Amino acid sequence: MQRAINLTILGVYTATPNPSVGCVITKDDHIVGEGCHLRAGEPHAEVHALNAAGKRAKNATAYVTLEPCSHYGRTPPCTLALLEAGVNRVVCAMVDPNPKVAGRGIQCLRDANIQVDIGLMEVQAEALNPGFIKVMKTGLPFVQLKLAASLDGRTALSNGRSKWITSFEARKDVQTFRSMSDAILSTRQTVVDDDPSLNVRWDQLPSKIQANYEQASLRQPVCVILDSKGMVPSTSRLFSFPGKKIILTANPAVLFTQKNIEIVVIPKASNGLDLNVAFRVLASKGINHIWVEAGPTLAGSLLTEELVDELIVYQAPKLMGSDSRALVNLVGYTEMEQVLTFSLTDVCQIGSDIRLRMYKQ
Repeated sequence: MQRAINLTILGVYTATPNPSVGCVITKDDHIVGEGCHLRAGEPHAEVHALNAAGKRAKNATAYVTLEPCSHYGRTPPCTLALLEAGVNRVVCAMVDPNPKVAGRGIQCLRDANIQVDIGLMEVQAEALNPGFIKVMKTGLPFVQLKLAASLDGRTALSNGRSKWITSFEARKDVQTFRSMSDAILSTRQTVVDDDPSLNVRWDQLPSKIQANYEQASLRQPVCVILDSKGMVPSTSRLFSFPGKKIILTANPAVLFTQKNIEIVVIPKASNGLDLNVAFRVLASKGINHIWVEAGPTLAGSLLTEELVDELIVYQAPKLMGSDSRALVNLVGYTEMEQVLTFSLTDVCQIGSDIRLRMYKQ
């Protein structure tokens, strides 16, 4: 199962909106076939593994990180492939949270007198597909909020200048997170202030990613801009890069002449667009995993509305002064019991900076 989990990493950058899945076929204590799911519409991990095993799959054991599918989608059901190959045991790390599967694949195999065991290394398997699992369970995408700040928690000088707070190594590290996401989300204000590209830069990805994927095969995440008035400048740098763009706005009259730009009208809330609705709309478009890079206002709103699953902060060993701009806009707290509290899951040094990963308690 550990080998199957290792294989899923190959699909983390390409399989979306499908989950990344790995499969290993064993017989007489030897691996006879293995595979992973790389792209939606292409064969699933079980099929790749069975093809590699060939006739050796008969009376073998299949280890798979996710319950085999039992329905016809873009490809035939994997349960059928396992039955036809003659495996006699299937070990699943976890049940598929997709309502179209959700135990049906397991039951299908058991009805055919195949032994099915569930739960081996379940926690590790769940960690591989947080976006897919969350969308299936809640209808909302998995959201990572990235922030960069000085030692005193500042994100820009009082005049708005912020290039660069963190080191080149930290900014390079961000590219890996971007490449694993389905969408990079920001705001019109950030686009106006920083004119970012909001894309994945191939030359800044780690060599291990470049070794496994050709540049043309690694997808660009969808670029999503929150713009309630629909006034993001059409000359912004992000529009000069390939890839789909989505403008979420409350203005139904917004019109862009560039290709690959989708305008989606979202209802307004008291402090801007209705973020809950916006994220549900994005999830309905196959966006399971969102990487957010924006200013303190949106960061504060996302945290207040409990829409952030993981907070990632790059902290530079610099002091920018009390008149500089704050990390997050959060106001109104009068008691310590009200403040947002987080659990650290990882702390490491990236270049000259510290990267902190945390979840809200």
